[in-house]
Amino acid sequence: MKPSIRVASAPGKPLVIFDGDCNFCSLWVRRWEQESAGRVDTLVAQDGRVPAQFPELSPERLASAVHLVETDGVVYSGAEAVFRTLAHRERGAWVLDFYERHPVFAHASERCYAFVARHRHFFSWLTRLGWGQDLATPSHRLVQAVFLRWVGAVYFIAFVSLWVQIIGLIGNDGILPARLTLESVRQRAPSAHAGWERFHNLPTLCWLDASDGFLQAQCAAGTFLSLLVLAGLAPAPCLFGLWLLYLSLATVSREFLSFQWDALLLEIGFLAVFFSPGQLLPRRNRAREPSRLVLWLLRWLLFRIMFASGCVKLLSGDPAWRNLTALSYHYETQPLPTWLGWYVFQLPAAFQMVSTAVMFGIELVLPFLIFAPRRVRKVPFVAFIALQTLIFLTGNYCFFNLLTIALCVLLLDDSDLNRLWAAVTPRRKRPRESISRAQVQPGLARAQPSTASSPQRVLAWQWPGFVAVPLACVAIIIPLVDFAGLFGWKRSWSVPVAAIWNWAAPFRSLNSYGLFAVMTASRPEIIVQGSNDGVTWLDYQFKYKPGDVRRAPRFVEPHQPRLDWQMWFAALGDYRQNPWFINFCVRLLQGSPTVLALLERNPFPARPPRYVRAVVYDYHFTTLAARRQTGAWWQREEKREYLPVISLRAQQQQ
Repeated sequence: MKPSIRVASAPGKPLVIFDGDCNFCSLWVRRWEQESAGRVDTLVAQDGRVPAQFPELSPERLASAVHLVETDGVVYSGAEAVFRTLAHRERGAWVLDFYERHPVFAHASERCYAFVARHRHFFSWLTRLGWGQDLATPSHRLVQAVFLRWVGAVYFIAFVSLWVQIIGLIGNDGILPARLTLESVRQRAPSAHAGWERFHNLPTLCWLDASDGFLQAQCAAGTFLSLLVLAGLAPAPCLFGLWLLYLSLATVSREFLSFQWDALLLEIGFLAVFFSPGQLLPRRNRAREPSRLVLWLLRWLLFRIMFASGCVKLLSGDPAWRNLTALSYHYETQPLPTWLGWYVFQLPAAFQMVSTAVMFGIELVLPFLIFAPRRVRKVPFVAFIALQTLIFLTGNYCFFNLLTIALCVLLLDDSDLNRLWAAVTPRRKRPRESISRAQVQPGLARAQPSTASSPQRVLAWQWPGFVAVPLACVAIIIPLVDFAGLFGWKRSWSVPVAAIWNWAAPFRSLNSYGLFAVMTASRPEIIVQGSNDGVTWLDYQFKYKPGDVRRAPRFVEPHQPRLDWQMWFAALGDYRQNPWFINFCVRLLQGSPTVLALLERNPFPARPPRYVRAVVYDYHFTTLAARRQTGAWWQREEKREYLPVISLRAQQQQ
């Protein structure tokens, strides 16, 4: 640290003296003044009172660096003055403490300050590029409100979507009854699943009751709590309840709630609890700032989703991604295409290759701008939303796109949302911002010293350190170790990290992401058939998955038909790898009303068939010319038997 001097006329409050002709200095000093909430005054060096009040400070000295005059008359300059000024912020003392305790850091800081001072015009340009002329500390109260309500809306969609299917999926007469799942766990290890340990290893409220009524009650409770979140009522406890309920249902639903968007909803929902305001009633004008730490954890989650999605495609070794041809058949082979995806599939191969290259740019390059200054963050904001919108239009990925867009909202601040609102509603009065641009404009650099008139910043809502800090450490360290494995590096799980991971894994709130690491080049489709005589076979028609070649692909998102989705995955393997599929066919033989309700058409309305089988067909989109001639959207060719003929009598004999 440099030796300091002392002035005879000490100010009543710490005073920052800076070069008013330097736009870079003016912008950042006004930012510090605002963040100090009136604890620090500012004065430009060109003010005529400076020589009279501080004759010890020569004009040459003041022009060389920022100076801080403390109330005891001691004057600090350069990087030390900056750190001491920042120490006057709420919870800002740690920066000065780090500077004073680490000489190497202090020396490097002074060298960096000197470099910036010599190139202040360049760094002024960088500041305008990254932040613009408005360096007011951004507020995120409006962003918080929009994000939490968006999450509440997704929870509403998820619970309602599951509610209409859950009895057919995991009810007592469903495909994978929750009651049988819990009983099998008890039988395998009865002593290991008692008390709290039972809830930890298999976290579900269904340990209390696995009846159909209780399953529906959980969906109803989730729907009700999501409406409360949309209304802004008690967001933190409601979001915790939503997370607990969705985790409970995801645990017992097994394959049917094992998709990446289910995991993403749980992870976002868990972090949203800590991002919520500590209030029971909606009072946005008096709401505190959300936790900056949790805000960055949510942005870190967005980075992981986007960057991992690009990495898994390249690192999988799939030549279709590396030679940019994957999108030439993606629209045809994805689980549930849309009719718009059919048209995009018809576009030339060159367009598909360019689209793939652009997608890689968005997923591999732009995620790093998530951590850039706020103006730069608008680039990934626009690109990510454009990508998610195109995915939404060409494929049915349920509420995955909505969750990703919700995270993109966190790249903005309240002023950005106000400008967006003003742009879409030009005739309405723009909401008044809590901090005026004029408070940080360089034109005020020659203003009189501040006298506690700086805007009082609302203190940030902070969870206790013993909660927030461990949460941040776990949410950062474990994904970093996971990224190491993704790139082929050896996962060096230390004993504490491994213990934390093993403990947290059942809660499904810290996950890996990355869709379509290997592109499916063909589309095998399972057609389930029933017969009464073993000669004439009739097809069961599903609601959304391809079947009738003349039926157009449909839009179903954000609803997810869980059975239709699982049929796509089952077609990629064998029935022996999908025990649930055997259960499904048995329910068809039994004529289970709840399972038949998951289908669009039952070819045996009077009574169930005597036999059921499954056949695999290869499906392909038709061409424009073929569809004009035949009206068919698909063409198909029978390939092989998937499930041999079964009957209830055969099942009973086994």
